[in-house]
Amino acid sequence: MPKCTADELGFGRQGRRRIEANFQGGALSSDGGLMLLRQVDRKIGLSAAVAGVLHDPCDPDLIVHELRDLVAQRLYGLCCGYEDLSDHAALRQDPLLQTAVGTGEALGSSPTLCRMECRVSRADVAAPNRVLVEQFIAGHVSPPAELVLDVDASDIPQHGDQEQRELRAYYDHYCYQPLYVYCGKAMQACVLRKSRIDGAKHAAAVDRLLVIRLR
Repeated sequence: MPKCTADELGFGRQGRRRIEANFQGGALSSDGGLMLLRQVDRKIGLSAAVAGVLHDPCDPDLIVHELRDLVAQRLYGLCCGYEDLSDHAALRQDPLLQTAVGTGEALGSSPTLCRMECRVSRADVAAPNRVLVEQFIAGHVSPPAELVLDVDASDIPQHGDQEQRELRAYYDHYCYQPLYVYCGKAMQACVLRKSRIDGAKHAAAVDRLLVIRLR
């Protein structure tokens, strides 16, 4: 943490502006944790790493928002509970989210974020999982003597007529049934799947890839 007093938390600078948090009141925000997310993301480089493995067909001379900024905007929004892209119609003008992303200008609009997500290929879906594994490996100074992979399926409720909508009787609602793989508290992989499938489907293939890389 930067040097700070009991009444002030410093978060470095953005251009010529100093970023700080205090407890003096005034214009308030319930998303103050964004600045902590920003600091962590800067340290581990997660949003930059994810942007680096996604294909971007846009002409760099014609874009307004860098891919890394769009990824960070979406990531920070999800962390704060803003799951719907429509939330960003207002969030793009939020000074706190702008500061966290690293700009003082309007962020990507809901349609811009939608186009980014809809153009992903099958390779783009797999690539961020490799980023998670590399981040996990980089977090160890030396190889652990043992790693235990926890594989589990869970449900993500669907609201409305979403793609591949299916009723899963076990969960008693319409949902997706993603497959998660953790090692301790660190996520190693996440595979989005339809709900009416065996909970262990794809587990062997995912585990094989993870074990090979971790070894």
